[in-house]
Amino acid sequence: MTSQSDHQALKRELQEKGVKYLLPSYVDMHGASKTKAVPISHLERMMSGSELCTGAALDGVPQIISDEEVAAYPDPNSCIVQPWQPDVAWFASDLWCEGQPFEPCSRNILKRVIAEAKSMGYTINLGMEAEFFVFRKNDEGDVLPVSQRHNLQKPAYDVPRLLENMGWLSELVDSMNALGWDVYSFDHEDGIGQFEIDFAYADVLTMADRFVFFRRMADAIARKHGGFATFMPKPFGSYAGSGAHFNMSIADAATGKNLCVPDGADPRGCDLSEIGYHYVAGLLRHLPAISAVTAPTVNSYKRLILKGSNSGFTWAPVFQCYGDNNRTNTVRIPGGGGRVELRLVDPMCNPYLGAALTIAAGLEGIREGLDPGAPHMENMYEKAPEELEQLGVKTLPRTLEEALDAFETDPLGRNVFGEKMFDAWLDFKREEWLSYLNHVSDWEIRRYMEFY
Repeated sequence: MTSQSDHQALKRELQEKGVKYLLPSYVDMHGASKTKAVPISHLERMMSGSELCTGAALDGVPQIISDEEVAAYPDPNSCIVQPWQPDVAWFASDLWCEGQPFEPCSRNILKRVIAEAKSMGYTINLGMEAEFFVFRKNDEGDVLPVSQRHNLQKPAYDVPRLLENMGWLSELVDSMNALGWDVYSFDHEDGIGQFEIDFAYADVLTMADRFVFFRRMADAIARKHGGFATFMPKPFGSYAGSGAHFNMSIADAATGKNLCVPDGADPRGCDLSEIGYHYVAGLLRHLPAISAVTAPTVNSYKRLILKGSNSGFTWAPVFQCYGDNNRTNTVRIPGGGGRVELRLVDPMCNPYLGAALTIAAGLEGIREGLDPGAPHMENMYEKAPEELEQLGVKTLPRTLEEALDAFETDPLGRNVFGEKMFDAWLDFKREEWLSYLNHVSDWEIRRYMEFY
């Protein structure tokens, strides 16, 4: 807990930086930021939970209109002065209600899983690979890439298209580095106008906070340069979609030692410890349910396909299996080992909920000493259905509906989310799927309107 003197010191520091307004920000079920703006003169009150909101007005903050309002309690360690708007400071916040943490708050849900890991003697570290598209609109409202060059069939790692976007990219990378996020690479990806920015990992709560902030920052800076950022997983059917892969490692809570690094040679060949393999087994057990939260939209499942990209294979996960540096596995042990990558995640996930369910699954694997079986080193994309059946390898859910069915029947989701958020998530996402089914698309009109 921070004291009044701590709050006063923070206030002075922010005032010296020119901050006028504060955002005690929390998220709805989608991981979208919500807040009330507070003048800096009222910082002390804000830190004590003065800012209230009606949860019933938001998606996935499950309340009815007659319930007591929820209060935002800012985390002072999360404070960020917005690089593109330096008179505003942002705080990741926990929601409280009736004098205690609000059970369905996304950040509180993740903190409960973090506490579970700590009780087992672990700290969980997380890196997220930020993939997204940046577009512009012409006078007719058409969505176009920022680069006006002709579209290549395989634009991945293209130098001219990267450099033509350096105006907004450089400002975004500089901003991330000024915040201490340590960007170590960025590139133009496989889709037209698609980019990836890789930056240093952190403890899981810090990384989830940063990803929530990153989405707003990337869009705000792109808009300064005449474009906009989209985290829609699959804007184009003919190009690969965007992921937000979770790269996880398990550290000793006392020493910080990475427990995913094997003490000696790894007989399975992935350069991973036995604890790491138990963690992987937990993920594999619950992958279908995890997909409902880490790939949370109708559009998400148009990314999770084998082929359909102009450049050939989509590089997206399709099968419930794991292996070494081989990208055709949903759970991958990257070269060098010492961490576990879940390739299922996309950038529209709520990182608090996605990380909570994923980590809870991994911890279950450790507690129960689960064995993931033999790793797959081969190209899984080239396996015939009969081979996959013999190997016991199943596919991931093919639609949001299939993922929600898995989430509903897997007890892990209810245990991690709690009753209120579990029900709110299912109800909202079922309605989203039904709305999609009832929509008449351009494809249908073109195919059937003048069929006869």
